[in-house]
Amino acid sequence: MTAELVRGQNHPLSQARLEIRISAGTPIVAVAALGDENGRIHGVEWVAHPGAPTQPGLEVSRQAAADHRLAVDLDAVPEAVHRVSVLLALPVGGTGPVRFGAVAAPFVAVTGLGGDEVASYTITGLEAESAVVALELYRRQDAWKVRAVGQGYAGGLAELLTDQGLPQAHQLAGTVNDAVAQGLARSVQAPPPRTADGDRSRQTAAPALGPDQGGTAPQPGPVPPVSPYGGQTPGGPGQPAPQQPYPGAAPDPSAVTQPSAPMAGGPIDYSHPRRQNAAPPPPPPTAPPAAPGQPAQPVAGDATGWSMEERLYNQVWGMFEDLARTTAAYRSAVDFAESRMDKELEQVLSDPRSRIGGQGDAAREAARARHTQLVTQAREALDRDLTQLAAEADVVEPALPPAYARWDNPAWHAYRVPMEIPMALRLGDLHLPEADRIRIPMLVRLPLERGLWIDSGAAGASDGSFTDSHAMSRLAMETAVAHAARLLAVYPAGEFTVHVIDPAGSGAQPLAPLVQTGVLAAPPALGAAGVADVLGRLTQRVDLVQMAVRGGAADSLPPGFDTSQQLLIVNDFPHGFDDRAVNQLRYLADEGPAFGVHLMMVADREESSGYGPLLDPLWRSLLRLTPVADDHLADPWVGHAWTYEPSLVPPGSQVLQQVLTQVAAARTKFM
Repeated sequence: MTAELVRGQNHPLSQARLEIRISAGTPIVAVAALGDENGRIHGVEWVAHPGAPTQPGLEVSRQAAADHRLAVDLDAVPEAVHRVSVLLALPVGGTGPVRFGAVAAPFVAVTGLGGDEVASYTITGLEAESAVVALELYRRQDAWKVRAVGQGYAGGLAELLTDQGLPQAHQLAGTVNDAVAQGLARSVQAPPPRTADGDRSRQTAAPALGPDQGGTAPQPGPVPPVSPYGGQTPGGPGQPAPQQPYPGAAPDPSAVTQPSAPMAGGPIDYSHPRRQNAAPPPPPPTAPPAAPGQPAQPVAGDATGWSMEERLYNQVWGMFEDLARTTAAYRSAVDFAESRMDKELEQVLSDPRSRIGGQGDAAREAARARHTQLVTQAREALDRDLTQLAAEADVVEPALPPAYARWDNPAWHAYRVPMEIPMALRLGDLHLPEADRIRIPMLVRLPLERGLWIDSGAAGASDGSFTDSHAMSRLAMETAVAHAARLLAVYPAGEFTVHVIDPAGSGAQPLAPLVQTGVLAAPPALGAAGVADVLGRLTQRVDLVQMAVRGGAADSLPPGFDTSQQLLIVNDFPHGFDDRAVNQLRYLADEGPAFGVHLMMVADREESSGYGPLLDPLWRSLLRLTPVADDHLADPWVGHAWTYEPSLVPPGSQVLQQVLTQVAAARTKFM
């Protein structure tokens, strides 16, 4: 039975190998610290954090996330350690919340490796604090217990570590913040929350609330320890899955709440008041119920949402999360089996009587047999989940609209210029080595919230092959053109404009489809003069829109001002860029997305190394993509390293030219 702890309460621990699962309504940083009998941390080597995720007996997540799984082996911690403290902190320097009082109360659960929950604690009562000691595992007379702490610190992680007696507290806090910032450049942003969809036990991270936002987020709960298709709900056997509110849902869907009067100069909400408070409509009728003991037959669009597009979007993210969690369960089980076998073999070798003779051989064979049995059971559970996910992928992929579909999907052959902007855009596919046959579409919300970086640096692909620098540059530019063409295709006519900077003209061949069809705002800018001209115009545009929006006078923009979303493709950076151009580029990367200017860099970071750390914030602000398959992206739930494959046009296909021709014709009619 799970012990639901309150602040200060403790509970005995009967096992040494544990998982600490953390759920929050916003990305947080999870840190684990070792302390002596007085709770003091002796040095940075006693702290596991995203920059150093493993320490003796500890392993933490490598990035900030809304859900975390921390591994603890109490038998492996040093003898001098008497406490293991779990520390949580809000990331600094970003756009997320700056105090725990503005987010949902974090939930922390201590579980065994089999998923059985030992104790849980919901950290309530936090206000201005930005870091908190969630709980601690402590040793008393050779027995371990867990205690709910909930001690918050308004001064952040540095103040917390200082209070724990760490001399290098401020330096370590800076190291943690740098590691988290670098992780943002390789992470896939979590989708907004959605309602539970039928029998699927899926949980999604709540969106990050802005600084001092007063809204409430769904109450987080423990991560389900079982397979997503195993039949057991997160609440336990026989309990229904927890229902998460839909964005904007009220406790009583039948209540009609009149919108409050807008503040002076603020936007007016014209949406129907009943739609603001009502839950989304249920998904369309699904396949007939499966026979008892048989998995349900997958149906495209079985998630909730206001439209089929939204249902498919939620379903894809549900598949992504299911695959991440079921793979994490498999890896955890294999790790436990290997650790158990190593411990049993070590015990056999430590006993002189069993090192020779048949008794020792029998013990070793028994240990290996138990390892094989555990791994086999874990693989069988994983294979069951993969079979279900593969069947779901088979029915979802053909049903995707063009914005979500691969270039070889027949949906593109029936393409028509849309009248509305879609929810999201497909930038490629993601897969894991344990499930290589399952490809999850990588969908990002529109409009883009961060720029894209197509890495043209020479590197080895995930399959072990290598591509030289010249071929990599060409592939990177082809990838950028495919992404730009997809963006042009999914926006209504006249609502998306593309500019290109190609100082040396090296991208002329890959850019031919965009140039020849006439979808660019102007020919690619060449030389230093072209770079300065395009950057100057786009920088001025951001300044104008920024002043108009912040001044509450959006209707005072100059006559004929182009209000469409702008995309700037930069090739061969930093060739043709002086110091002023570099600063303008950084400005567009930081301020542009909020005011309709987006950046797509096609560059090799090593070629700009002469600028030193000046450009580090630029690279961290962009989502790094590769023109070849590469395992560099992380999911927002458990932090797996996913292999990313770009969405490219099949060789010999004319679909790109056909789509761009329609886009150009629609733009001509619009103008």
